[in-house]
Amino acid sequence: MAVFTRITHEELRHWLEGRACGQLLSYEGIASGIENTNYFVTTSTGRYVLTIFEKLKNEDLPFYLGLMQHLAGKGLPVPGPIAGKKGELFNDLKGKPATLVNCLAGKSMDVPCAEQCREIGEFSAKAHHAVVDFAGTTPNPRGLAWIAQAADALKPHMPADKLALLLDEVAHQQEVAQSEAYLTLGRGAVHADLFRDNALMQGEHLGGVIDFYFAGVDTFLFDLAVTANDWCIEHSTGEFKLDQLRGIVDGYKLHKPFSAAEVSLWQDMLRAAALRFWTSRLFDFYMPREAEVLNVKDPLHFERILLARRAGIPFQLN
Repeated sequence: MAVFTRITHEELRHWLEGRACGQLLSYEGIASGIENTNYFVTTSTGRYVLTIFEKLKNEDLPFYLGLMQHLAGKGLPVPGPIAGKKGELFNDLKGKPATLVNCLAGKSMDVPCAEQCREIGEFSAKAHHAVVDFAGTTPNPRGLAWIAQAADALKPHMPADKLALLLDEVAHQQEVAQSEAYLTLGRGAVHADLFRDNALMQGEHLGGVIDFYFAGVDTFLFDLAVTANDWCIEHSTGEFKLDQLRGIVDGYKLHKPFSAAEVSLWQDMLRAAALRFWTSRLFDFYMPREAEVLNVKDPLHFERILLARRAGIPFQLN
C-alpha cells in the first residue's frame, strides 16, 4: 500500500521470470494504506498487484497466501497468488518477501447502498463457511493482546480523557473475552479488515475482496462487526444507517444464521471492532513510520464510532 520500497523496471522484470504472467510492460505504486508496499503491474497477459511485505516475514506468509488460495479454490472472488518457478507463492524482492496476485474487476465505493451491503454480508457468511476445512492458523495480529500492549505504549502520549476511554474499553473487552458466551462463539480464519476499500464492486454486485494481510483466527462475529462499522455508518457521526446495517445482517443470515451467543454479544463485538481500529490509528498517529508515500488516518473517526457503539445499537441480530 504505502510505497516504502522502490523498485526498478529491471528488478521487477527479473523477479517476474518464471511466473505465468507474460512480459512486463509497466508498473506504478499504490499510495493508499500504511502496512505494505503495493504496485499495479501491467504485463502482456493482463494486470496484477505486486505486494512487498514490510513487516511480515517469510514464516508469516503461508497462512495469508494459503487462505487466499483456499477461498479462491472454494469459488469466492479473492485474488489468487501467481506461483513462481517452483510453485512458490512468494519470493524475496529487494531483500523482502513479495507476492504477485491477479487484479480483480470492480472498484471500491465511498457510500455503499443497502444492496451492496447485502452482497458483502453474503460474502462474509460464505467465507466463514469456507474456512471450516482450512488448516492454517495464526492469531489475529491486531487482536486483544496486541491492543492491550499498544494501549500501554500509548499512555505517555495521549490526553487524559482519551486515555481513560481507551483503558476502560480494553478492560471491558478483556471481561467479555472471559465470558461463557464469548468462548462459545464460532471462530476461524477471517479477513478482519474488510473495509469498503478492500472490496471491489461492479454496480451493486461484488467483484472481489482484496488485502488479506491482516487476516487471522478470530470470531466470525468480530469479523462481521469490523465490516459493519465501516460499511453501514454516517461518517460524520459514526452512527449506523439502518438500511445498510439491515442489508449486511440479512445478507449474512441468508447463508449463516446467528447463534444465541452471537445475538447476545453483537454490541460488544461492534465495540471491540471499533476499539481495534481506534487503537491502530492512535498507534500510527503517535508513533508513525517513515515512508515515501504515507497516509496516516485520523484516530478521531474510530473514537466517534466507539462512543456511538458504547451508547447503543439500533437493533439486535435476531
